[in-house]
Amino acid sequence: MQNPVNSLANLEQHTPMMQQYLRIKAQHPEVLLFYRMGDFYELFYDDAKKASALLDISLTARGQSGGQKIPMAGIPYHAAEGYLAKAVAMGESVAICEQIGDPATSKGPVERQVVRIVTPGTVSEEALLTEKRDNLLAAVYGKDGRYGYATLDITSGRFLVSEPQGEDDLKAELQRTSPAELLYPEDFDLALLGDRKGLRRRPLWEFDLDTAQRTLTQQFGTRDLVGFGVQDAKSALCAAGCLLQYLKDTQRTALPHIRAIKLEAEDEAVVLDAATRRNLELTQSLAGSTDNTLFSVLDRCATPMGSRLLGRWLHRPLRDIQVINGRLDAIDYLGQQLLDASLKDLMKQVGDLERVMARVALRSARPRDLVRLRSALGTLPELGALLAGTQGRLASLERDCAPLPELYQLLSDAIIDNPPVLIRDGGVIRPGFNSELDQYRALSKGATDFLEHIEARERQRTGVSTLKVGFNKVHGYFIELTRAQSHLAPSDYVRRQTLKNTERYIIPELKEYEDKVLTSQGKALALEKQLYEGLFDALHPRLDQLLRLADACAELDLLANLCERGQTLDYCRPDLQADRGIRIDGGRHPVVEVVLDSPFIANPVALTDSKHMLMVTGPNMGGKSTYMRQTALITLMAHIGCPVPAQSAQIGLVDRIFTRIGAADDLASGRSTFMVEMTETATILNNASDRSLVLMDEIGRGTSTYDGLSLAWAVADFLARQSRSLTLFATHYFELTALAEQLDGVENVHLDAVEHGDTVTFMHAVQSGPASKSFGLQVALLAGVPKGVVKAARFKLQELEGHKALAPVAAPRQMDLGLNEEPAVVSRLKALDVDALTPKDALMLLYRLKEEAQG
Repeated sequence: MQNPVNSLANLEQHTPMMQQYLRIKAQHPEVLLFYRMGDFYELFYDDAKKASALLDISLTARGQSGGQKIPMAGIPYHAAEGYLAKAVAMGESVAICEQIGDPATSKGPVERQVVRIVTPGTVSEEALLTEKRDNLLAAVYGKDGRYGYATLDITSGRFLVSEPQGEDDLKAELQRTSPAELLYPEDFDLALLGDRKGLRRRPLWEFDLDTAQRTLTQQFGTRDLVGFGVQDAKSALCAAGCLLQYLKDTQRTALPHIRAIKLEAEDEAVVLDAATRRNLELTQSLAGSTDNTLFSVLDRCATPMGSRLLGRWLHRPLRDIQVINGRLDAIDYLGQQLLDASLKDLMKQVGDLERVMARVALRSARPRDLVRLRSALGTLPELGALLAGTQGRLASLERDCAPLPELYQLLSDAIIDNPPVLIRDGGVIRPGFNSELDQYRALSKGATDFLEHIEARERQRTGVSTLKVGFNKVHGYFIELTRAQSHLAPSDYVRRQTLKNTERYIIPELKEYEDKVLTSQGKALALEKQLYEGLFDALHPRLDQLLRLADACAELDLLANLCERGQTLDYCRPDLQADRGIRIDGGRHPVVEVVLDSPFIANPVALTDSKHMLMVTGPNMGGKSTYMRQTALITLMAHIGCPVPAQSAQIGLVDRIFTRIGAADDLASGRSTFMVEMTETATILNNASDRSLVLMDEIGRGTSTYDGLSLAWAVADFLARQSRSLTLFATHYFELTALAEQLDGVENVHLDAVEHGDTVTFMHAVQSGPASKSFGLQVALLAGVPKGVVKAARFKLQELEGHKALAPVAAPRQMDLGLNEEPAVVSRLKALDVDALTPKDALMLLYRLKEEAQG
């Protein structure tokens, strides 16, 4: 059957209501349309089929089209949030179509229109959001190898743009921000975006630069974008313009809390590529869980907005020593003055103020949101007293938390202590706030006394002691008699409803009162909704201040949390330095140490100008990967201004952190494990500087022994002599330990183990010098490999080692990877006719070659 949703050609075949539906659906063909009909949102045709499958609701039918029934599915409007949450989680968008006309005055179908489009990246309702994770709408733009990227969090108004330098940086940004919804131009290479939900293709004209600048300046109320420092970021502005226009199209309301845009420059932060974020398990483990991550260890925040801020800090470590030390000073002060616990208690009363303020800005805040705002405002005097006399970052945060007594008083006077969830049925505004509302309510509440009076009088008049006066929403007020007593009804009783065993009547006096009460109830509800909207009018002029308050409370919560974590987990304050190098004494892995049943063995690391590469050897399961990862995590934690798991730590600023750890494939893209390994290695070699921290684990293990050894040697040589990066290079190729003797800046360390017959005890302690063996066969036994297999392997090992002992052992030749072409000296020697040289000519040539070689 042809689906008439996609064509209006046969519109006249349908009822007026379905004609209205089809016209509205034609304007929103790519999203589910929730079409309001009474107490339900209905879906028809393909939307009904799709919703039935996605949301697990019944598929029914309504009417016919072309001789076939029209598929229909529906959900109760009061339960819509749960279904919306499910749809959004699956990456779907939903257009909400409401009745905006008056049924009493409408001729034909009640007028309806789409009031909002709910999309994964634009939701603000509490039930639709993940509490501890940012929900971002993003847009990407690319042209001539240049990229622009924009993200916006509608729940905070945080609008950020960047210009990633190449495909790898773009992929890293996508992984860092993990947007719920991503807009891209129709000519964009989808391979760069990966397999993610919420992808939205947009026409090219939405990314036009002039249109973007005009849209942005209109939103911010400025003549240009110079004041925001983004005027030269052309690619980023193209993405930002599309994003903002999409937000306006879907929300269909003012966005007063989006008042600025900020350019995130690459040199402001430590760059982490996608592989590094994955390997370090910052907020997600390699298994895809949030457990056993750095975030799970550090997050004990009192508010969800504090937790979200921690996630942003972890994914974007800073390189500004002043800002970092400002955070560390604040943490020290809170700990020294024993203020962290008191501050966390206050933050619990503040709650998720950031998202409450977003709903206030969008005028979608519910009564209980305003109660939360009132509670937050009520803490400000105590918060100010707690932070009085502070300096630095805490003093700045205290200023942003200045009390707002007039707003607190307004909300205290206006909203009852425990309001209903919605304003829809009233009962939210506190008695005494508005005299006119109180009068309407008094008239409605006086009904009880009046009805008791009517009931007593009519019982006496009719002589029927069981006569009742009642009310229901469908038929209004009534006098009820049993069927057997109906003959006793006076002549002025007008029958209103007949039931199985009773008759219900109305009298003029009761009808007159009913009209009066129902009118007053309607007026009271309309006035209450008007007063509720008036609260938004009063709050909106202070939005800037309230949004700064939310940001300040989130940071205070996080600083108090990091203070508590540092004390509880025995962390120390890192010493950030401008000089190059990393020195950690007694370093520990922040995640491993909290999940271990036994004590964690702490280890030192020292990387300096004169010793910038450690060649790490040792047995399988000896702790090499843990040792390397803890170094990177301690360095990263120091760059966010967090205490670190060590006895002491001097950390020189780094520009990037790279990791090449573990084996993974990408078969969907046609990349083997070894290809992934080499791709990640290439990224490191092409981008690492002498200010980068590089972790390399088991390079070359995915190919043949000699290929792998050669590659590992060449990579280590390159990092040691050309990049001069601060490097931890773990390997089982013992041949690489010779680099320490041949290259300046390379030193061998190993993690030791003790052998007891066929068993081995791992010491997990870092020692100087190379390891003696890998204990691979002992680890195989521990893993459960049959003893016969291990025994056969031992015989084969002895045989191979015997052959190796008989073969001449040549020292590995040092490679010069900086020479991409054959040296001129070698070329000249190849072309030389030795037999034609006289002894004197040969001697002179040797002198010239020596001079050339010396430069």
